[in-house]
Amino acid sequence: MVSHALISVVDLRGRVFGGDQFVFEAVIALCLDLAAEPCRDQLLPGYEAVTQAECEAALAARPPALINLSVLGTLKTPMCRPAGEPLTVEEVADGVFVHKGHIAEPDRANRGDVANLGFIVGDDSVAVVDTGGAPWVGEGLWRAIRKQTSKPVSHVILTHLHPDHVFGTGPFAFTGAEIVAHVGLSRALADRQAAYRQSFETLIGIESVLGTNVPPVTIAIDKEMAIDLGNRPVLVKAWPVAHSLADVTAFDTSSGTLFAGDLIFHRHTPALDGRLMGWQAVLHDIEHMQVTKIVPGHGGPALDWPDGLADMNRYLKTLERDTRQAIADGERLGDAVNHIAESERTAWVLFQAYNKRNATVAFTELEWE
Repeated sequence: MVSHALISVVDLRGRVFGGDQFVFEAVIALCLDLAAEPCRDQLLPGYEAVTQAECEAALAARPPALINLSVLGTLKTPMCRPAGEPLTVEEVADGVFVHKGHIAEPDRANRGDVANLGFIVGDDSVAVVDTGGAPWVGEGLWRAIRKQTSKPVSHVILTHLHPDHVFGTGPFAFTGAEIVAHVGLSRALADRQAAYRQSFETLIGIESVLGTNVPPVTIAIDKEMAIDLGNRPVLVKAWPVAHSLADVTAFDTSSGTLFAGDLIFHRHTPALDGRLMGWQAVLHDIEHMQVTKIVPGHGGPALDWPDGLADMNRYLKTLERDTRQAIADGERLGDAVNHIAESERTAWVLFQAYNKRNATVAFTELEWE
């Protein structure tokens, strides 16, 4: 169900008006408990308005429910201010928009904006696919949506559990959007969320992580379901363990665009956090889908079909071949990871950061096969 907070977007005075006219937005200062700093202004989505007076009137008429934010730190009084910057997005197909994250490790320069995110606009509502690595990224995505349409965001699809794809979910949950994910995501994320947050605090700074809240999944997918955005079905499919423990894809049937999450990487070295053989099996199944283009989890932002799968398939096959050979030769893991898939080095960015990890996971999986 979509919250009444969205009424201000669609009908503040019985009017429908679009993105560039939203000049003011509501925010609330959120600070660490028992400390004045660090603080950040957290967006309260759904109160966008043409004038500051209209924004303030909407806040007074419908005070925001802040109970879920109060557990994240000390809150100050909501206020209206000039609207912040939207994320940059590219329309890769009619009604399909993608924000391309930096191909880099999360750091203080990119502030966690390292994954591809997107949204699909139907006749009635919008579906978001992934939300970014920090609350500010999700807020920027909300603003980008508002520049394109005043339709409510009805669904947020989380393609998997990694923090660069899910830490920006809070602003959308605030409006009442359904959170859609693999049936295994909630448990897997619960086991890792504290460690993920601690890691991101170190990498991008606590001021960027402040306010991070990954809400509970409200629609858990174990097979496949269709989301109707209004004459625009989006098929969400759950996959066996592959890139991660809980991968889903989102397929826009109208344009033939597949949001693959991190099942498909482009330029960025793939990251294996699940099962090598499972990942290859999933890609084999994806090859038989009626797709016209792919939005990968990193790179792109959109790849041609089926050529966009070629680099991924080659890398995973090389990883498997070299790992099996190392095991057959009786090599120790510590020695094998130094050369497994080394022939792929020049084809990928961040190879040094990810390939040895991938080789370790692959070796551990295959030696007990």
